[in-house]
Amino acid sequence: MRGMGKTRRMVSVGLSAAAMAAALGSAPAQASAAPPPVSAEERAKAPSGWRLKDTGVTDVRFRGLAAVDRRTAWVAGSKGTVLRTADGGRSWLNVSPPGAGGLEFRDVEAFDGRRAVVLAIGEGEASRTYRTEDGGRTWQETFRNPDPKAFYDCLTFFDSRNGLAMSDPVDGKYRILSTGDGGRTWKVLPTQGMPDALPGEAGFAASGQCLVSNGSRDVWLATGGAARGRVLHSSDRGLTWKATDLSIPAGDPARGVFGVAFRDRTHGIAVGGDYRAGQPSPNAAARTADGGRTWHASALPPAEYRSGVTWLPHSRSVALAVGPTGTDVTLNAGRSWRKIDAGSYDTVSCTADFGCWASGEKGRVARLEF
Repeated sequence: MRGMGKTRRMVSVGLSAAAMAAALGSAPAQASAAPPPVSAEERAKAPSGWRLKDTGVTDVRFRGLAAVDRRTAWVAGSKGTVLRTADGGRSWLNVSPPGAGGLEFRDVEAFDGRRAVVLAIGEGEASRTYRTEDGGRTWQETFRNPDPKAFYDCLTFFDSRNGLAMSDPVDGKYRILSTGDGGRTWKVLPTQGMPDALPGEAGFAASGQCLVSNGSRDVWLATGGAARGRVLHSSDRGLTWKATDLSIPAGDPARGVFGVAFRDRTHGIAVGGDYRAGQPSPNAAARTADGGRTWHASALPPAEYRSGVTWLPHSRSVALAVGPTGTDVTLNAGRSWRKIDAGSYDTVSCTADFGCWASGEKGRVARLEF
């Protein structure tokens, strides 16, 4: 009986993944590139595609997103703002850390509805981390950057205890922070195993996806701004790294690789381009099947800059990429992409129970509905 139950669950998961892929493949563009205020009529539109959730704020850009499940998500953004929902986005609690109004939160990692870590970006002491264990009722500042040359962009966790944060290059090398107690304390890792940064190279704090992990030890770091875009990979939790060039154009401080996502330790997708409005972004996506040792340009990439990317749960081939001008879907693991929505989002994340969330400018948060 237990075996039959497992079989039924696997069949159900397979059907759900297939239904999501079919709906995404046929979904029309529904939102405008310049998003209007969220209204009840807009939230009640099509039964499939992104469904906007009223966060109650319109003057905050949420570049940080942590999806826990279909009901629970955290977003973090400008003006030191952190929101949390536990009912699928019907209501949101403002759980911003006290006194953080002048900070720019660009990443949030949540372990459940009570425990989360947020990262504020900026030069010197503007880069900070905060941790909560009670759903945001109270926060502890656990790191304040003492080095004026450092600028932290993204963070990631392998599990509820072990995580990393990355800074733009300091003295020619990317700086990596490490925690082994869930973000309560941090230490700077040695740089002997870090390749030299290229002239002008940096990470982009655009979606919380310039540093991502998969499994217990593998982590990838996305870069731009230099003569070529690169992705650095570590298989030992950030002690040693190897860098690989990508086809995504760089050569300018506004261009490069903005976000990466891995569905396992070998299969990944990278997205990016030129974040300046109206600028062309050719070859804005690439894929790997060997953990990032080699990358291949998408044959038909998104036509515009994309900052966030995620794999759909229980699928080996379907992924979403988002940016200020819309959402694209791939049904063949990044070989080709097609635009399915014109709404503005900066980052995107999916959970195992088909909870796919996106967030961005003007307080926008949406969940994928089927």
